[in-house]
Formats: sequence, structure tokens, C-alpha cells
Amino acid sequence: MRFTTHLIAAGIDASIGTVGDALDNALMESQIGLYKTELIKLRGPWRSLADIELATAEWIEWFNNQRLHTAIGDIPPSEHEAIHYAQHQPDQAPAVTS
Repeated sequence: MRFTTHLIAAGIDASIGTVGDALDNALMESQIGLYKTELIKLRGPWRSLADIELATAEWIEWFNNQRLHTAIGDIPPSEHEAIHYAQHQPDQAPAVTS
């Protein structure tokens, strides 16, 4: 529910179905496609579920905190988000972690 609320606040509506239902959202489908292409298919075959879980956690940390994103000025998404909140909600700005 919190994720759906965040999407609605960002102006992202569902592609099909009820408003705010992100389960079929093109944004999510694109993200899942990146995950499969950049991690699952590239580094497989996998020996166990534990290996996939650890690799997924590492990929998510890299994707959010280290990956440089050209559309937001070649900075990591977490840094861009912290700057956004600092500018729009100075008293509630999250800390940037690396």
C-alpha cells in the first residue's frame, strides 16, 4: 500500500486495472527486466536459492547506492532522492548512505 501511495504521489498511475495498482505497471515490468538481464541471466546458472538471495541484495545495493544514472546528473539514485527531499522537505531529509 505504501509503494502504491508513493507511485500515485509521483504521478505514476497503473497501466491497466485500478488506479495506483503497480502490479501491472510498465515501470515495474521494466525494472524486473533489468534485474533479470543484469543479474539473473548474466551470472547464472545458480546453485541455490541462497545464492540468488545474496546476489539480489548486492545488486539492489549497487543499483540504488552506487550506479551512476545519466538522467539525474550522473549520481546514484539514493543521492538524488536525498537531494530532492532536502530541497522539498528540509526537516525530513534522509541521510545519504554509501
